[in-house]
Amino acid sequence: MGGGTILILLLSLFGGLDQHVAQATNLVFFIPTAIASIIINLKNKNIIWKKSIPIVIAGMTGAAISSSISSKMDVSILKKLFGAFLLIIAFYEIYSWHKRYIKAKKRHTNNS
Repeated sequence: MGGGTILILLLSLFGGLDQHVAQATNLVFFIPTAIASIIINLKNKNIIWKKSIPIVIAGMTGAAISSSISSKMDVSILKKLFGAFLLIIAFYEIYSWHKRYIKAKKRHTNNS
């Protein structure tokens, strides 16, 4: 989870904005960061164009489809879906951390 997730939560819970407006605001905040990242990675020659172009096309297509669907969706359903998404990410992060912890513990036990 990144700062955008926190921004959406803050804008909707404490700023009183609708979920649609909070998500749109998050996307607007994302644009300058994305542009800066692209410029830096271009300068550092970190972009592999053959792999990047299909990813960009898929991302833009997915964003267009998702925004079209979410703009027609009731805010209460959108909030529930966003909450479910956050829970899934939280469980995944806890599971990943636990898995890494167990591996590290086994390595430490085997090295002792």
